[in-house]
This record gives sequence, structure tokens and C-alpha cells, in this order.
Amino acid sequence: MIDVEVQDEAWTVALPAAETIVIRAAEAALNELAPTDLEEPVIAVLLADDDTVAELNQRFRAKDGPTNVLSFPAPPNPEGQIGDIVLAYGVCAYEASLQGKSLEHHLMHLTVHGVLHLLGYDHEVDEQAEAMEALERSILETLGVSDPYAAERI
Repeated sequence: MIDVEVQDEAWTVALPAAETIVIRAAEAALNELAPTDLEEPVIAVLLADDDTVAELNQRFRAKDGPTNVLSFPAPPNPEGQIGDIVLAYGVCAYEASLQGKSLEHHLMHLTVHGVLHLLGYDHEVDEQAEAMEALERSILETLGVSDPYAAERI
């Protein structure tokens, strides 16, 4: 189950189907990679404003300012909760514009990225980053989203 809460209405002004977009992207990632011992993995997604994400980024990562997406993996639990994802509207909208991408596709990418973090994937070292990016590209392809890293490889 993917539970989406919209804290910043800017998300639904820009993307009226924002909740559906997040659910579709998260389910695509879970269908590909969710642990088989979970009947129905549960994720909570908060579509937030930059100030909320900046506060969480400072509190939990000791980093100033907002970032595009934060993932908070849950410890093993009988409810199947695998964690929470928080996305910052302003940062995401700015990045999409800067990168010449639609906000919808960028939201899908960052949702998939966040789900992968909840499932234990990371990108701290090059080998991990390559593996995680390959998974993202594969999942996003099933959603009709082009390679989000293509411009970086040119």
C-alpha cells in the first residue's frame, strides 16, 4: 500500500494527478524489487514544501537547506512498513525545469529513487551508484520515462 499525503498544494496545482503519479511509480519499483516475504509493502509518501524538507534534512542528516527527496527506511516490523519518502516541491520543480524534464517524469524518477533507498540501495560509491541508476532506468522505462541520467553521460 502506498499512502500519499499532500502537504504542499503546489504539487496538485502543478500536477493534479500527483498522488496517482507517485503511487504508479512506487508500485513499479516495488513490483520489481520488493522483498518476497512482505505480503503488501507499505510506504508513506509526503509531498511537501521546501521548508519542511529543509527542516527534516537538518534534523536527520545535519545538512542545511532542502533537497529533492528524503527516504527514511523503517526497521523490520510486522505491519510491512518499509519506510517514508518526503519530496520537496520547489526543489523538484526547479530541477525539472533546469534539466528540461517534465515535473511528472521527475516526480516518477525521484519516487523510484526513494523507494530504492527504502529497499537498501545506495549511491555513496561509484559501483553502488551504477547499480542503483541501472535499476532506476529499467523501472522508469516500464513507466515510459526516458533515462534521467542520459545528459550526464554525454
